[in-house]
Amino acid sequence: MTFRPDANLDPGQVRDMRGASGGRRGLPGNFSFPGMGGGGSGGGLPVGGGIGGIILLLVVVGAYLYLSGGLGGGTSTPIQNGPISSTLQQECRTGADANARQDCRIVGYVNSIQAYWTQELPQLGHQYQNTQTVLFTNSIDTGCGPATSDTGPFYCPTDKYVYLDLGFFDVLVSQYGGSSAPLAQAYVVAHEYGHHVQDLLGVIDRSQDGTTGATSSSVRVELQADCYAGVWAANAVDTGYIEPLTQSEIATALQSASAVGDDRIQKESTGRVNPETWTHGSSDQRQKWFSTGYREGNPQACDTFSGGI
Repeated sequence: MTFRPDANLDPGQVRDMRGASGGRRGLPGNFSFPGMGGGGSGGGLPVGGGIGGIILLLVVVGAYLYLSGGLGGGTSTPIQNGPISSTLQQECRTGADANARQDCRIVGYVNSIQAYWTQELPQLGHQYQNTQTVLFTNSIDTGCGPATSDTGPFYCPTDKYVYLDLGFFDVLVSQYGGSSAPLAQAYVVAHEYGHHVQDLLGVIDRSQDGTTGATSSSVRVELQADCYAGVWAANAVDTGYIEPLTQSEIATALQSASAVGDDRIQKESTGRVNPETWTHGSSDQRQKWFSTGYREGNPQACDTFSGGI
């Protein structure tokens, strides 16, 4: 995946908190959460956690807040608009910058994804609302409570931001067999913005019914976000930021989608697969729905709530 060198980037859509993030890793007491088989190791993903999405954050943060005195404890600080660092403003101005630097690529992904949904969402009867991706290292306070890199990339419905530790991409490759290619990374970002779209459409609440399993609401929400990522990829060139995609590049996104399937993560982490605890979907399901979105190029093809998945 290559950016058009002359594309103008808007670094204001990404807030750089990497220099301001806390240094703690993991939650106090090394908690083990139901259905996940415990926390991940180091910077890895918790078992059955998939990409991180929204459910994992709510479970992890909910447990933390409960054990630390409940909501309203005052541990979260709002994220202000605009980048905290001038680095992105100075270094990430064009598509050429995005081709040269990983953090600038994130800016480019976000710009392209939001440009697409700004044009598309009114066709579904809703106005798109721009939001930010917040880059952090190790840990961060969010509108949903404190979170760490162990959570993986996630979307917080409370403050409506996407959170990302760039170290996740190294873990995705080294521990889970994902791809380091730019489109594979863009897939992760587009998936999280799929959750933002679901939030704007009023769909995201379906993921918060506490159910798990291969056909649960949480899995259906996650697979729809995968499909939305595929829809963006199908239309990315038209946003003016991206050069035409190749089939080999699409294959890298599918590789990463497969790598974060619940069944694959469970098998590699515990040697067993338990569909009753799935929250994001199997490798085959994740590849299927990204492919559906990419093939159809239309979010209306992403109805994961009707029939089989």
